[in-house]
Amino acid sequence: MNDKLKKEEKEEKDIKAKEILDYPNPFKIRGFQVVNENFMKNNVETKLPTRGSEKSAGYDFYSKESVIILPGKSHLFWSDIKAYMLPGEVLEMYVRSSIGIKKDLILKNLVGIIDQDYYENLSNDGNIGIALYNIGDKEQTIENGERIAQGIFKTFLEADGIVSGEKRNGGIGSTN
Repeated sequence: MNDKLKKEEKEEKDIKAKEILDYPNPFKIRGFQVVNENFMKNNVETKLPTRGSEKSAGYDFYSKESVIILPGKSHLFWSDIKAYMLPGEVLEMYVRSSIGIKKDLILKNLVGIIDQDYYENLSNDGNIGIALYNIGDKEQTIENGERIAQGIFKTFLEADGIVSGEKRNGGIGSTN
């Protein structure tokens, strides 16, 4: 009788655990959404950022247009995507290494910073723009759908005294 009760309790716990795991999470942790239709800059399908593999640190952002960037010139690509994240987090944007190495293109601002409060801002609903600058001596073509940048979510814990690797009480950059 005791074994039967334990088995029933275990089955009941397993059912509850499955319900919890299968329940849609009402809290957004971090991720991407398409901006509101009123703020879209390109009238083509929007592909949300993806990871190249399950071990990739960042999310690939895709061009929504085909463009030729002349030497010494730049182009602003609108992603029509916004990022949400937890307090104490930031999305850092970098040029994809293949774009930099093969095409002599860099991010115009070198590293893009998307703060948590940029999500759903009133001026553009958090639409992430990616400006590529041609530092080479040849024109470079970016095709619609090409991976152009990579976004990496990073955490900073200012309230806990940890900012960019710095730590209180004798940590990196400390004067103690």
